[in-house]
Amino acid sequence: MQTIHDRRDRATLFRSRLAAAMADQAMSQAALARAVGVDRSTISQLLAPNSTRLPNAQAVAEAALALSVSADWLLGLSEQPQSGADLLAASMTMTEAPRALVDEQIFNWHREAAGYKIRHVPATLPDMLKTRAMLEWEYDPHLGRTTAQAIGASEDRLDWMRAARSDYEIALPLHEVTAFAAGTGYYAGLGADLRRAQLDHMIGLCDQLYPSLRIYLFDARRVFSAPVTVFGPLLAVLYLGRHYIAFRDSGRVETITRHFDWLLREAAFGARDVAGHLRELRDGVI
Repeated sequence: MQTIHDRRDRATLFRSRLAAAMADQAMSQAALARAVGVDRSTISQLLAPNSTRLPNAQAVAEAALALSVSADWLLGLSEQPQSGADLLAASMTMTEAPRALVDEQIFNWHREAAGYKIRHVPATLPDMLKTRAMLEWEYDPHLGRTTAQAIGASEDRLDWMRAARSDYEIALPLHEVTAFAAGTGYYAGLGADLRRAQLDHMIGLCDQLYPSLRIYLFDARRVFSAPVTVFGPLLAVLYLGRHYIAFRDSGRVETITRHFDWLLREAAFGARDVAGHLRELRDGVI
């Protein structure tokens, strides 16, 4: 933002922004004067061509409130017309996270970020890397008779995500794939044949899609991450289980991006080594 030092320039900018905000709100000089608590002549003088007059802080605050803009924007101290509360509300949203395959919200975020790098720490193995048998095992308790229908509806979306112009970096906790191969913890009761097939599928994708798909394994005893996805520079989404918390302000997106990059730097297995480690785990499945 250009720094304004001259009072005349600041008054000119204030006048133009005040007039624009009044037009946007369809507010007359008389109505604004009543809202601010001043005479109509005061508003007329502020809007008069070549006027160098600036109102006092109280009048600016009242005018900003009446016009649903920020006082900083009226005074040329910000390029964002929204108030701080409105900016915060727009930059952070919470939406429900249905227990389903690639739901409409997730798919929309992927489409919005097409062409950007997508960084992902999944809650379990990534859905886009799962076999159909694995998806059925995982989602059948939640979807019941609609599992097959949901998987069928999601296959096109998963294929689109795999074929999109986006590069994918996926960071998985090392203990997640270890527990999967062993059929313990979350994966207790999952048959050996299904586990071997799933590991073979992931190994194949690692080989086929590299470098557009890069998987890293980090040791959660040394570093930790909640489930999160960073959609390029646009958006970062935390997964809570029942809800997503989405951040769109550049500061938070950049901070979460740095967190993800830290996971990659500290990874126990880099993208070139993951397929080999998965083969070792696959060979030990019994």
